[in-house]
Amino acid sequence: MGRIADIMNKLPHVKQAALITSDVSRQYLTNFRSSAGVLLITKEKSYLLIDFRYFDKAKQEASEECEVVLLTNTREQLLDLLITHAISTVYLENDKVTLAELARYKDNYAFAQFDTSSFLSDTILDMRIIKSKEELKYIVTAQRIAEKAYQRLLRDIKVGMTEKHVAALLDYYMAEYGSDGVSFDTIAASGINSASPHAVPTDKKLKANEFLTLDFGATFKGYHSDMTRTIAIGGATDEMRTMYSAVYSANLDAIRAVRAGVGGKIPDSVARSTLDAWGYGDYFGHGLGHGVGLEIHEGPTSSRSSTHTLKEGMILTIEPGVYISGKFGVRIEDMVYVTEEGCINLTNTTKSLTVV
Repeated sequence: MGRIADIMNKLPHVKQAALITSDVSRQYLTNFRSSAGVLLITKEKSYLLIDFRYFDKAKQEASEECEVVLLTNTREQLLDLLITHAISTVYLENDKVTLAELARYKDNYAFAQFDTSSFLSDTILDMRIIKSKEELKYIVTAQRIAEKAYQRLLRDIKVGMTEKHVAALLDYYMAEYGSDGVSFDTIAASGINSASPHAVPTDKKLKANEFLTLDFGATFKGYHSDMTRTIAIGGATDEMRTMYSAVYSANLDAIRAVRAGVGGKIPDSVARSTLDAWGYGDYFGHGLGHGVGLEIHEGPTSSRSSTHTLKEGMILTIEPGVYISGKFGVRIEDMVYVTEEGCINLTNTTKSLTVV
């Protein structure tokens, strides 16, 4: 059974439909990537309404589960389809639709009710949280691109370069090796700036005996990768090496705690216990990890407040960090694939402290 059929079967009544307007959900369900379009799913039939920019390509590539329709007038075409299928209730993605869009739907289709409960969004997210073999292949491809770019970057980094220069080079290398785009704004934070988990690259120049934290990812066919490595420029003090060893140990211990059936809180708790033992427990202020797929942050989560139970097929980042304001910070991040026996680390780059 395909993804669209799964949604069709979950619709409670024949007079109900699901309206998919977000780019990510539309790609996931139709296997076609575009920046515009509408997917209408009814119990009887499904339609991908898409404009002339994508129409021919969609006819070739979109899932056979839906009819591809040339979009010329969204209001009139949706109206015709809702009337044709006698739709009385339309489910919307409540985490994607805006108040303005909801008001417009109610004005244009006054005969129908629009359900803004979490039903549709939760249904799609529950499907997306388990990765297919094809999705796993795309994510791994994106990760290999990022790793190749990182290895090349290590040969170029030197004292005097700015953080902006480093980030720009990394982005360029990922593009050169086949990335569709960056997963998020690349982080390159050195010295005192490395103590900020989401630092923005600045004009600060790299100095000897400082950390440089690199958090980055590539994309492939819409799927993201995510990794962080913290390296030392020129050398590392004993204090720097101790902090690095603590984070490295927390990363390894947390990965050992990952397996199907384990609650998302457990790996996070393990990482915190390890950092506590090293004396850095008070300096880890964010959750351990998150899912990665068509979005850079998606389910599951691993944190103190996580409500997820890990299942085979999920992808999770493991990214413990220590950040001491006014000094420096360290983060080490891998992506892992959850299995019944444990997990498979999808990140192939060494985590031993690298000095350039």
